[in-house]
Amino acid sequence: MTPERMLERAREVFDIETEGLRRVRESLGGTFTATIALMLECLERGGKVVVSGVGKNLHIAEKMSAIFASTGTNSIVLNPVQAMHGDLGMTAAEDLLLALSFSGESEEVVRLIPAVRRHGLKVVAIVGNAQSTLGRLADVALEVPCGKEACPFGMAPTNSTTATMAMGDALAMVMIDAREFKKSDYALNHPAGAIGRALVLKVTDIMRTGARLAKVGESATVLDALMAMTKAKAGSAVVADAEGRLSGIFTDGDFRRHVSEGHDILHDHVADYMTRKPVFIDEGAYAADLLRVFEKRRIDDLPVCSQDGRVVGMVDIQDLPKMKVL
Repeated sequence: MTPERMLERAREVFDIETEGLRRVRESLGGTFTATIALMLECLERGGKVVVSGVGKNLHIAEKMSAIFASTGTNSIVLNPVQAMHGDLGMTAAEDLLLALSFSGESEEVVRLIPAVRRHGLKVVAIVGNAQSTLGRLADVALEVPCGKEACPFGMAPTNSTTATMAMGDALAMVMIDAREFKKSDYALNHPAGAIGRALVLKVTDIMRTGARLAKVGESATVLDALMAMTKAKAGSAVVADAEGRLSGIFTDGDFRRHVSEGHDILHDHVADYMTRKPVFIDEGAYAADLLRVFEKRRIDDLPVCSQDGRVVGMVDIQDLPKMKVL
């Protein structure tokens, strides 16, 4: 098999799965909104969304349930084989079962339905064909009509598993909006790791203040600004007016640029060389908001201001790894 043929085959797989996702997207309709309605009813009753599947779909069930749980939809995974040997005890009448089977004929999942019915659960089948056995047993049959598998034998789950996973993501994201799940709620479920810290920490927890903040007035010279930067061990100085409002920012890069051009600027007013109306961030913002500004603007230092525009601190991008948010 030549390298060219390898790449051609890989692109065929992407094309098949991209087309599959497009087809599923276009099929969305009443059964999707009915599924959301059942999920909302389940949570309002104090229940949880139970996700089940067998084989590759069990792995998808685990991912789907994890996304639900992390975004405010209480959820567990139920192995259909273990369910028939005692794990049904994890379910309650208030719960909702999402049963995954692209063929809709997976014996282990089909056999599970009468058992969960006796426990009082409603059932949504996520299937490739609503007229399959599983589809007909469910309260709602949510179809994933993605078309053929990418496997040349039409057997290995590829296109179908990608589409099923995308359907789970769509359900989770719509539930976020439907339940008005907030960023602060998300942070409560992610207390560890960079994601959690970025969502929990405020800009005020990270910014430099006091002796670590290089700050000068509009009448200061470039030398004054450099001395302030040296004292604070900072790469820039904020320039504020008489009332403490942000006027501009002067960086060591600004200094080097003018000096390299042969200019003697040490005793000139720093206001003549600063960047006026620089980007800044509000003191009430979270570290996650801060990261987005740094990524979008490609800057190293960001002034922090109060609602009335007064400088209250500075965030140096070099401090973010120390805070484990980058």
